[in-house]
Amino acid sequence: MQTIETIRRNIKSAEDLRDIVKTMRTLSAVNIHHFDQAVESTGDYYRSVEMGFQVLLKGETVAALEQKEESRCGFYAVVFGSDQGLCGGFNEQIAAYALKELEGENMAENGIIVCIGARALASLEERKQKVAEVFPLPGSLAGITPIVQQLVMAITDLQATGKINRVILFHHKLVSQVSYQPNHMTLLPIDRTWLDSIRQKKWPSHLLPSFTMERDTLFSSLFRQYMFISLYRAFAESMACENAARLLSMQSAEKNIEERLEQINAIYRSERQSSITSELLDIVSGFEALRTAGET
Repeated sequence: MQTIETIRRNIKSAEDLRDIVKTMRTLSAVNIHHFDQAVESTGDYYRSVEMGFQVLLKGETVAALEQKEESRCGFYAVVFGSDQGLCGGFNEQIAAYALKELEGENMAENGIIVCIGARALASLEERKQKVAEVFPLPGSLAGITPIVQQLVMAITDLQATGKINRVILFHHKLVSQVSYQPNHMTLLPIDRTWLDSIRQKKWPSHLLPSFTMERDTLFSSLFRQYMFISLYRAFAESMACENAARLLSMQSAEKNIEERLEQINAIYRSERQSSITSELLDIVSGFEALRTAGET
């Protein structure tokens, strides 16, 4: 049986753990807002790239869009996970989703899979999937840009050498403040429907801007910017979802700790009452013994 002092130490430990969990829950909530705001803030950048395509596509065709895709080329898949735990099935879900979407592909010969975060790597390796490269998850928004630049350079080089003709991003996307779902986006081949919708948009002013750069060179530059902003948004969305997953885990942990504290406090009250009762009985017994001794 536990002593009262042991129970008190258990209560103190549980209360300390509850405070830590509350702090982590608060930080997760703040980070969700932080990364979600970052996604929203890229809207103007994305719109500028769209407008660049809109100007470019008015008039002559772009040679890069007229080229036929080589069916034998491979794909480049980026799986966004996490480096830290305490986020439930976040990594397992995105790994399973990515492999399901890629099911039927000859990944050993045609596929290059890279992942963001060591936990995502572990989830993919558990499913017997080979990963070509692992990128660390940045700790802040400032750390996203260098990794995105590395990815854009890698994709551009592989595309230029004809090794890939498809690029797919797999990441979680927020549905609400505390819920998310797996999502994927195809960067290559470029969505012709999307380009057609841009071409048909009305320009906000009466005069359409002109350009002096070679049309194909400008298209390549705009496409690199499109890749950059798409990867950046995928990063920010994934990091927001990671914090949403951690928030849910912390809420569940806090609930479990509260329930455990109630149980320990109930045991403590019971043991304390038993101890007080025992002490009172000892006092009464001692008093009776002294009174009996005095009468004799």
